[in-house]
Amino acid sequence: MIWTQIAFAETTKEAATSLNTWDLILQTGPIVFLVLLLLLSFSVLSWAIIYTKWKTIGQLAALSEEFLEVFWSGRSLDFIYGESKKFSTAPAAKIFQAGYKELQKLIERQKQKGEKITGVSDVSQIIPPESSIHNLERALSTASRNEVLKLESSMTFLATTASSAPFIGLFGTVWGIMSAFQNIGNQGGASLAVVAPSISEALIATAVGLFAAIPASMGYNYFNSKIRNQKAQMENFAGDFLNIVKRNFLSQ
Repeated sequence: MIWTQIAFAETTKEAATSLNTWDLILQTGPIVFLVLLLLLSFSVLSWAIIYTKWKTIGQLAALSEEFLEVFWSGRSLDFIYGESKKFSTAPAAKIFQAGYKELQKLIERQKQKGEKITGVSDVSQIIPPESSIHNLERALSTASRNEVLKLESSMTFLATTASSAPFIGLFGTVWGIMSAFQNIGNQGGASLAVVAPSISEALIATAVGLFAAIPASMGYNYFNSKIRNQKAQMENFAGDFLNIVKRNFLSQ
């Protein structure tokens, strides 16, 4: 009886020792090991995207706020355009630049039509026809969409990782459990020493899958909210700029 207890204690100790996480990862079969490598790659890339997005979106939001202060300062469009170059990466500044350049094209077109325009120092003093508003709308809309697309870059990868990583991990777990049952059948027994390491190896794939998916899901939802806010701000700015042009720069 005593020897049986000692043998059981030794078996349990050996099983516990073999349940070390790194040992389990190294002892996994080739399929499960490839699954773990794939999930680890997803996790590393997701964290890199999360860090980059967090830094980039924060900087762009701050630059846009600074540019909007310049835009609403009441200065001339020429002055604002010159200042906008200091905020070259700000979405609002890029939308303004697109609108300003389109307005200049409309003014040049008016000049080519032979209208008498002399002694003008600011583009706001030259008035294109109201029918040209559609060209300006398209320019602002295109610039806004381009900025949204830049903000949304890599978001698809986060969404894919969040949705697929648990299933990839589950695949590794199922494969590992199949291997565990094969080992049980080959050894002709189902003791703790036989079952525990194999089942633990299988479950590690699910754990790593969740480890990759949860941050990706949280990052996707967080940045999706930030991008929606930036999109709304860009749409509002484009609308305000268009109203200013219609009210002050286009003939009625």
